[in-house]
Amino acid sequence: MTVETKLPYDAEYVSQFSKNLGEPEWLTNIRLEALQKVDQLPLPKADKTKIDNWNFTNFKHGLKNEKIQSLEQLPEEIKALINSDQAQKQNLLIQRNGSLAYTVISEELKNQGVIFTDIATAASTHGELLQKYFMTKAVKVDEHKLTALHAALMTGGTFIYVPKNVEVKEPLQVVYLQDEDVALFNHVIVVAEDNSAVTYIENYLSFNETENVANIIAEVIAGTNANVHYGAVDHLATGMTAYVNRRGVVGRDGRIEWALGQMNDGNTVSENITNLKGDGSYADSKTVTVSRGEQKQNITTKIVHFGKNSVGNILNHGVVKDEATSIFNGIGKIEHGATKSNAEQTSRILMLSEKARGDANPILLIDEDDVMAGHAASVGRVDPVQLYYLMSRGIQKVEAERLIIHGFLRPVVNELAIENVKNQLVEVIERKVR
Repeated sequence: MTVETKLPYDAEYVSQFSKNLGEPEWLTNIRLEALQKVDQLPLPKADKTKIDNWNFTNFKHGLKNEKIQSLEQLPEEIKALINSDQAQKQNLLIQRNGSLAYTVISEELKNQGVIFTDIATAASTHGELLQKYFMTKAVKVDEHKLTALHAALMTGGTFIYVPKNVEVKEPLQVVYLQDEDVALFNHVIVVAEDNSAVTYIENYLSFNETENVANIIAEVIAGTNANVHYGAVDHLATGMTAYVNRRGVVGRDGRIEWALGQMNDGNTVSENITNLKGDGSYADSKTVTVSRGEQKQNITTKIVHFGKNSVGNILNHGVVKDEATSIFNGIGKIEHGATKSNAEQTSRILMLSEKARGDANPILLIDEDDVMAGHAASVGRVDPVQLYYLMSRGIQKVEAERLIIHGFLRPVVNELAIENVKNQLVEVIERKVR
């Protein structure tokens, strides 16, 4: 089904927007070609969730120049994510309402050829390299309406490039703040060439409760024997309808590890897909979420095995309260020829109220004989045995439930490499479950 979009943004607007950013001709052409396809393509399929009437197209588009001179000018919520004592030393990028607000990268990384910059700067100064990876390796422009819309109206994002044989020892941190009424169209590209390693941590924050849209795409490319650790905490406000697509491609003996805290308060459809292309490639995807109010969240995690001896692990944990709905779709697919591969997944949902709804859908698609695969899924309430154990030691019921919930969501919290970000996720979980 193709839904009429009625965008107020035409080819003239898109051309002028691209020109104002100083983008190369190839990127302008991608925008214009994508815009033509928006009304021709259907919305993505979200299993067991009807998204036809969700707001993906009613928004204000644009950028606001938010350059700051000091971290002291930032809201307290942003300061809490940053180690102020190390701010000048750590590799940090902050975007506010789509525009670059603050950036610092160590001289050591610059000397090693590492690129860590916003997407607009990458387009103007590293155009040929960006063109090689922008919506060519992982996500394609014409997959559906929302990918085309994203390509046409992208505003912000980050480009990270790690050359061969370079190990980035300290995490790269990016904070995306949306506190105005413009939509969030963010594109992130992380490229780790052969025998390289990088840890990337991002935070999405919005405080404006008015109706708005977030359309986020991330593309992660891990070369031969490369290692990428990708951590994210999404915390977008109630009025924000979010489409989030994070996708990875892994070469021979490469690794991508995802640690995703999806804490949005608005309706969200999320896809996290990793394609294990090379022999011996590995992917580990951990996702936690807390749904509350009347929000609906549809979260799909998929790992596709193409290479021999490839390994894919999926872990999804969700907490649902009030009248919210959370759906986990876990998909492990082993293609013909991917012998000796192993696909494992676990999805669990805790229900905290009578009207909450949770679904955990494990799917294994196996086209090869000589493989291993398994799945586990459960939807239920707080374990009464655990609750009894804690209460028998003098802990009140409310506090005991809180401890159980934090333990349930701990697998992702522990994976975040920056202590301030880890603490922020714990605080968000605390607020949402209470």
